[in-house]
Amino acid sequence: MTLYFEEEGEITLPLKCREIAKKVVETALDVLNCPYEAQVSLLLTMNAQIQEMNREFRGMDKPTDVLSFPMIEYTEPGEFDFLEERDDCFDPETGELALGDIVISKEKVIAQAEEYGHSLLREFAFLTVHSVLHLAGYDHMEEAGRRAMEAKQDEIMDVLKILR
Repeated sequence: MTLYFEEEGEITLPLKCREIAKKVVETALDVLNCPYEAQVSLLLTMNAQIQEMNREFRGMDKPTDVLSFPMIEYTEPGEFDFLEERDDCFDPETGELALGDIVISKEKVIAQAEEYGHSLLREFAFLTVHSVLHLAGYDHMEEAGRRAMEAKQDEIMDVLKILR
C-alpha cells in the first residue's frame, strides 16, 4: 500500500500522522477484503484551505472536517470484483489500485476531538476510516447507506482498537 502524504499549514498535530494513516488505510482495506495493493493520497490542511476545496467541489462555502475524492465509481460499496476487467483504475507504473484522495482539516481534528471528548488519535483515525469508506463507494446520503457505513466504521475502529 502506498500512501502519498502531504501536510500544510501552521498547525502540526502531535501525532505520527503518516504512520497512523498508513496503518488505518491498510486495516480498512483489509476489513473490506480489498484484493489489491492500493494507493491513497492524504493531505492534512487548515480550515481556510479545506473551505476553498469544499466551495469549489461541493458548492458549500464552509470548512469541513474531511473531503474524499474517489477515483472509482462503485455499483456496490466495498465490492471490488468488477475491477478485474478495468485497467483504468490501476496505476500503470505500480499496478496499485488508485483509490483516490483524502483531505483532512487539522483544525477540525482538534476541535472535534475536544467536542466529542476523545483523543486526537481517535478523531484523526476516525476521519481517515470515514474517508477510506467513501473511496470504496460507501455513502451516508440515505438511511440504509448511513447505517451500513457506520457499522463498517465501527468494525474497522474495533479492529484498530481505537475506541471512544
